[in-house]
Amino acid sequence: WRTLLSLWNVDFVLILDTFSVGWPATAAAKLLGKKAIIRTGGDFLWEGYVERTEDLVLLREFYETRHGDFNWKEKIIFQITKWTLEDATAIIFSTDWHRKIFEKAYSLDSRKNFIVENYYGEKLPHVEKDNRTFVAGTRPLKWKNINWLREVFVGAKEQDPTIELDTTTAPYEKFLEKIRYSYAVILVSLGDISPNMILDAIRANTPFILTKETGLYDRLKDVGLFVDPKDPEDVREKILYLADRSHYRLEQEKIERFTFTHSWKQICEEILAIARRV
Repeated sequence: WRTLLSLWNVDFVLILDTFSVGWPATAAAKLLGKKAIIRTGGDFLWEGYVERTEDLVLLREFYETRHGDFNWKEKIIFQITKWTLEDATAIIFSTDWHRKIFEKAYSLDSRKNFIVENYYGEKLPHVEKDNRTFVAGTRPLKWKNINWLREVFVGAKEQDPTIELDTTTAPYEKFLEKIRYSYAVILVSLGDISPNMILDAIRANTPFILTKETGLYDRLKDVGLFVDPKDPEDVREKILYLADRSHYRLEQEKIERFTFTHSWKQICEEILAIARRV
């Protein structure tokens, strides 16, 4: 009802969620004949399922292999999400990887689906890395795979005692400074669509290790190191590889050569172009 009261004089509704906000906002827009444009973020259903069951299923495999295991609440969320996505005027994804997962899972019409990538900012002033700390701070959710990473890092540290793992978080500006001054960034989630933590690492010219289960792979496959988030040996080897100073410099040079940017102004223009088109 609050959403309805806000929509009388708008041209379109930009919805930054597929369920909690997505459902009421799309319903309100439909009632008033307004365009409803959903910009997807994560995956509410998959994240909740992993937290409930502790079943560490990859996002890429979730809908094909776990649909029969949903409880009543998850079945309702799936149906409401499906209705919301089907009734939206347009759906914006940040990566093609995520678009393909959702199109198959929810039987979506590909003609109304679009890609608007995340923000890729200008490079930050250079900072000399004088430590051996791998930053992995993220939300304490099971799909983020942090406890698993801690166990893997213990094995890597036995071979190289100089490396450290930092899993603490901080407000954004402080966390960005942490990334700038750290040795490397590591993220081994079971599915991370377009993690801004990695995009900030690129801005800071900080080498990174990232899960292969990500929508950023095609854009960044020649920029960083990618790992299987269920293969401890693969992750351990990449940590030790990056801990070697000669390898580290090679990875840093790859990031320094990456100059792609995608500004907030460009993002706004792309969203407005979609709104005009639909």
